[in-house]
Amino acid sequence: MSGLPAAAHAMVTGGGRGIGREIARTLKLAGATVTIVGRNGATLDEAVAAGCADHAAVADVADQGALSAVVDAAVARQPIDILVANAGSAESAPFLKSDAALFHRMMDINFMGVVHAVQAVLPVMKGRSYGRIVAVASTAGLKGYPYVSAYTAAKHAVVGLTRSLALELARSRVTVNAVCPGFTDTDLVADSVDTIMKKTGRSREQAIAELAKHNPQGRLILPQEVADTVLWLCGTGAAAITGQAIAVAGGEV
Repeated sequence: MSGLPAAAHAMVTGGGRGIGREIARTLKLAGATVTIVGRNGATLDEAVAAGCADHAAVADVADQGALSAVVDAAVARQPIDILVANAGSAESAPFLKSDAALFHRMMDINFMGVVHAVQAVLPVMKGRSYGRIVAVASTAGLKGYPYVSAYTAAKHAVVGLTRSLALELARSRVTVNAVCPGFTDTDLVADSVDTIMKKTGRSREQAIAELAKHNPQGRLILPQEVADTVLWLCGTGAAAITGQAIAVAGGEV
């Protein structure tokens, strides 16, 4: 597998914890300079102190102006070669109890957050000799799940954006792909486990098993498995891979 170009600069949104932090750490170990973006400054600073990234900036991806400002500051240090649009949030509710505000929240964070990030980095990235955009979607971008209709709709939108933008940029040196993890062993899934426990009275082990049953391998995905897929897509050897939505899900889809 070909590696990253020398002195590549990667930006990872939602890079302070979970999958995003693991992606940042993996890209840094591969030789990239890594800037992470998120809403919690303390979490971001801890990730930098732990060696997972070089720089951190606080911004909400749903706030286009704030995100554009931190992108501009990062580009001023070094043009961005890799964007991993990872920031996201999940809320569950039956469809008839999913009001417009819930749908707006899920679209603003999970979909418009990707749009804002790509629009901020692309003008400079298109003019360079190499560019990689990877959106972290979900298996919920490839299939349906009950009680998360708003989240699923937003992640389907991310996959659609990926496929369209890849065609638009096909003659450039920028590739656009999505990775679609199944249920992954992160604090976000831990919150889902807590919700299952509260609503059903199941034990933690039973709640985890309820999520893991979707994976034919019978387990939760590891953040490192997602990060390794992102690293491959960002490498020079993946120049022909674009417009893809790659499931990291043990054969679920």
